[in-house]
Amino acid sequence: MITLEEKVLAKNDHLAGHNRELFAARGVRAINLMSSPGSGKTTLLERTLRAVTDRPVAVIEGDQETALDADRIRATGCPVVQVNTGAGCHLDAAMVRDAVERLDPAPGTLLFIENVGNLVCPALFDLGEDARVVVVSVTEGTDKPLKYPAMFAAADLVVVNKLDLLPYVDFDLELCRKYLGSRAVVALSATRGDQVELWLEWLTG
Repeated sequence: MITLEEKVLAKNDHLAGHNRELFAARGVRAINLMSSPGSGKTTLLERTLRAVTDRPVAVIEGDQETALDADRIRATGCPVVQVNTGAGCHLDAAMVRDAVERLDPAPGTLLFIENVGNLVCPALFDLGEDARVVVVSVTEGTDKPLKYPAMFAAADLVVVNKLDLLPYVDFDLELCRKYLGSRAVVALSATRGDQVELWLEWLTG
């Protein structure tokens, strides 16, 4: 089983390298957006897509079934391709390559890859992205970085979402920051818009 996993990841890494070359050639910045289900990734994306007006934006939407989130993204006017993984718990580099070919993003596009909701498998698969962002909501508990260390260790940014619910749940923001160590952290409310400008500054910085 270990040998099989190594071969699968080696093939994926090879394809991810090709994706990275393609993105670089087109000046595309690809953001791999990961989280557990219900953290608010799609809500954050909706608000982001309406705020980013100075460059082309596109989305690859990953889910096991349905196109519900893709429909939400499409309603913002943003180009989107839905990828359904069936029983699969993550996107891989081949899926992303196929989706990019369908999207045909313009030069300079900001490309969001909304991964399948899962804090385990997506951490293992390089997609050729420029940055990995992990979204965690205050409703999930302070200890998520301790329970899923590989996911958070791979993050270039951690977004703590649903800040508007902080007074009503048992979540210690400062302790969560401590668990995350040197990881960059932005705390916001995608629903209400609190501190979303910090996220937008990171995107454009």
